[in-house]
Amino acid sequence: MTQRILQPGEIEALDRTAIARLRLPLRETVFADRAVRLRRLAQGHPIAGYLRLMATLVEAQQQALATVSARMPSAEAIEHAQAHSMPIAGALGSARDPAWRDVLRRLVDRVDGAGAATPSLGRLLDGLRAMSDAQLDSAADAVLGLRFGEIDPATAPFVAAALQVIWTDIASRLDMRDVPYLETPGLCPVCGSMPVASVVRIGGQYDGYRFLQCSLCSTEWHMVRVKCSNCDSTKGIAYHGIAGGDEALKAESCDTCGVYRKIGYQEKDHDIEPMADDLASLALDLLMSDAGFRRASPNPMLWPQAAGGEPSPAG
Repeated sequence: MTQRILQPGEIEALDRTAIARLRLPLRETVFADRAVRLRRLAQGHPIAGYLRLMATLVEAQQQALATVSARMPSAEAIEHAQAHSMPIAGALGSARDPAWRDVLRRLVDRVDGAGAATPSLGRLLDGLRAMSDAQLDSAADAVLGLRFGEIDPATAPFVAAALQVIWTDIASRLDMRDVPYLETPGLCPVCGSMPVASVVRIGGQYDGYRFLQCSLCSTEWHMVRVKCSNCDSTKGIAYHGIAGGDEALKAESCDTCGVYRKIGYQEKDHDIEPMADDLASLALDLLMSDAGFRRASPNPMLWPQAAGGEPSPAG
């Protein structure tokens, strides 16, 4: 009888108590799950129409992701990122795959073809179709750079959606072992973007641990609980909710930097999806604004009117 000797990586994989550092997106379901959640949250919601529109857009993202194949980081780029603790596929400061523009046009056509376009939405979609490549790239720069005043807030979610497809495709095909550790734990180690929210997951290696979800590529990375995901402080952390509201979603605030992000608890709602649940909890945003806190970063599906402004649904 022969025995196979386990290699170090395989031995680590057998340790079910080890904390998983990353959760790379599952390309077969990442957007589909988000769309299902959005439609469920839309039931009886004050902004039900907008949530359903975003669900249609997210469904179009899943369809586009099934066929897209974006340019992957080269071996040299991966080595450079690892050596300098940089994102492996940075969204800023590197060449952007022009395929994102084709993805955007496909998303626009699918949303239009869904048959739910209002006159104002129809004009918006026509405007996106009419934009030149240079105009689209400028819009993408504004979205990725969080330059709120440089893009129409109604246009931004569609531009962001196309960019999400490209970077989610890249993230889903990475070898987790290639992804560097960053010196700034509050940024995505894959693309360098900010998280939209966090979630305390259940089950297996994830049980009881908090993961931040990237607003661009949907990668999730571990961060210890009761710690600010914006400034890394462990002082002055508090949790806020609406009386009689959803116990599965809170706002985690930090007195040190004055910001907040939402945090979901999967043990209280197994189907919670950080980006969708963040979008559907505008009442909690208003509560936090009244308390003097500001959002650490926007939800790509609900773009602020201007820097420092509060988000509001596009018409």
